[in-house]
Amino acid sequence: MPESWSPPEGVYRGSDVVTVSLGMFKDTAYRCPAADAMKARGYLPRARQERPREILEHFALGPFMKPRSGPLHDGLRQWSAHARSVYGAAFPPDPSRPLTEVDPWTYRHRLPAADHRGAGEYRITVWGRCLRSPDGTTRELRLPVHRIGAAEPRPGQVAAAALATAEGLPGPLPERVRVVEFAVLDGRTRVLFEGTREKAVEQYRTGGGPEALSAVLDGQEYRPGPSCAGCAYLPVCPVLRKAPGLLGSDTPGRPRRTWSVTNGRSYRDCPARDHMRRLHLPAADAVERGAAAERGRAVHAYLAQRHGQGSLRPCTVDVPAHWVPAGFDLPADEQRLGRVLLRHHAAVCPLRRVRDRSDVRAEPRVVRHDDTAEVIVIAEPDLLYRDGDSWVWRETKTSARGARPAQDLLRAYPQLALAVLLLSRGDLGGSASRARVELEILRPDGADLEIIDPTAPAHRTTAAGLVRDLTAGWHRDDDYAATPGEVCTRCEVARWCSARTDATDAA
Repeated sequence: MPESWSPPEGVYRGSDVVTVSLGMFKDTAYRCPAADAMKARGYLPRARQERPREILEHFALGPFMKPRSGPLHDGLRQWSAHARSVYGAAFPPDPSRPLTEVDPWTYRHRLPAADHRGAGEYRITVWGRCLRSPDGTTRELRLPVHRIGAAEPRPGQVAAAALATAEGLPGPLPERVRVVEFAVLDGRTRVLFEGTREKAVEQYRTGGGPEALSAVLDGQEYRPGPSCAGCAYLPVCPVLRKAPGLLGSDTPGRPRRTWSVTNGRSYRDCPARDHMRRLHLPAADAVERGAAAERGRAVHAYLAQRHGQGSLRPCTVDVPAHWVPAGFDLPADEQRLGRVLLRHHAAVCPLRRVRDRSDVRAEPRVVRHDDTAEVIVIAEPDLLYRDGDSWVWRETKTSARGARPAQDLLRAYPQLALAVLLLSRGDLGGSASRARVELEILRPDGADLEIIDPTAPAHRTTAAGLVRDLTAGWHRDDDYAATPGEVCTRCEVARWCSARTDATDAA
């Protein structure tokens, strides 16, 4: 961080050693740059909160990487067995190139004097399968991932991995280095770096390594989200807002967790399903990415781009023939239907009410800490916009049918119930005079716009009861037992569940 930066109150510098893990080089929505920077720089909270720990393992690759004595959920046990089998098939013993697993390496660089960050030593730690030839001349780092995506890893991450593998301790330094990405799902591999130790060092210097390191250490953005649950700096975070009692929980002393309405619906269907989704176990594309679901996501992505990045002119019926955003592959009939739905959106587009760009938040992440329940509540409305000085929460749904929306909207769409609670508490700020929840439903023959008043006592009472019902059982649950049945046929992670029904097995 720049010299002018100062940490939040309640933390102190515990060491002059800067330690950066390879995972910190990944710029993902699941990481908090400010927390990574403080952790890497050796800052510690002055007051530590000891919370109860989860009984089950919650790191999906943990059992694959190292033996553990704690209990595993059935889904994680199935996934780990699959991972070990696939790994063995992808890397069979090769007598011509014998390699033995060794302890992870750590790159260390000691300075003659403290630098502008107050650091006296820099370290880069690796995480993965570390292997070395018997004579020590060759090293290989195998980085496990669930899937190998189309996008290449960030150059700085690859450069740091190559440097730490080439120059890290313990052990004699090698002559040649290889860094391989390994997909645990299907055994695919991708070579990220291969060459001499000197080439690895040079790639770090010229291939974005120092810049990537500076980006980690100088990060100042606080990014509330899933990582808050395990963050040591949560009590002193200047950004995460508290919402005591939001979930209505009466079970104190639980491990700190995250929760969203999506989690709530998934848990209601089957606790094991929600747990496996939280572990990010690979989902079946045929279930999760069906044509109708992809069309809905594509429509949302189009509107998010239009509302969040384009001009403030309201949407019109002039929708491009090739409207599908990049990354979506829709059948021709779904493309045509999506265009019809977007044309109907013009009649209810909320941009006609906003004054400037500060009045619009497309697909924002709303994160609150219910410190009564010790739960990080995460919501992602399709749109937040200001009507005058009041905030409006808009959710958009698409339908291939012409049916009218359900009468009991809060029960049919529980994300609306959470929106009612947040707005009724004044949690988003602004005036309550025009604050409201809107449900936009796009159908082939038109658009419906349903309005819910969050200040109405009946709505507040109903919303509180629905959210409490969605969270109560989950908040007390430590085992996440499967409840097999008809829902198994729609479960995207049923592959990893030994309790799934025969109908799923045959599918």
